Amino acid sequence: MKTVTIYTDGACSGNPGPGGWGAVLMYEEHKKEISGGEAQTTNNRMELTAVIEALSCLKQPCRVELWSDSKYVIDALEKGWAVGWRKRGWVKSDKKPALNPDLWERLLELAAVHELHYHWVKGHAENEFNNRCDEMAVAESRKFK
Repeated sequence: MKTVTIYTDGACSGNPGPGGWGAVLMYEEHKKEISGGEAQTTNNRMELTAVIEALSCLKQPCRVELWSDSKYVIDALEKGWAVGWRKRGWVKSDKKPALNPDLWERLLELAAVHELHYHWVKGHAENEFNNRCDEMAVAESRKFK
């Protein structure tokens, strides 16, 4: 099984507001950057979209080292919260509706194909790939201003 390292980030100018996402995928000596955005969205939707789009690039099941500065994404996947929300009909343990069920559903489908390993990275720190994802996400969000 190939091991792919993925860094992702989302950005939003206002929340909601214009948003963008960026991802860097690395396999051996290969590196691919992808990004996109939406005119009206939220930061969490962009964080989720970055992971979904990155995983969608993979053409076969892979071991994925997933790096994100989003505790929302990392914790919900690693701690099984998103799976629980789905089991309860997209209701959280506090009985409030889980946000972004459309994106979580797609992400859980993709996660089931791969062997994911989760890593939280401090945002806007000294990680070059997280910083690159942030640059792409912010640039994408600015296209909608």
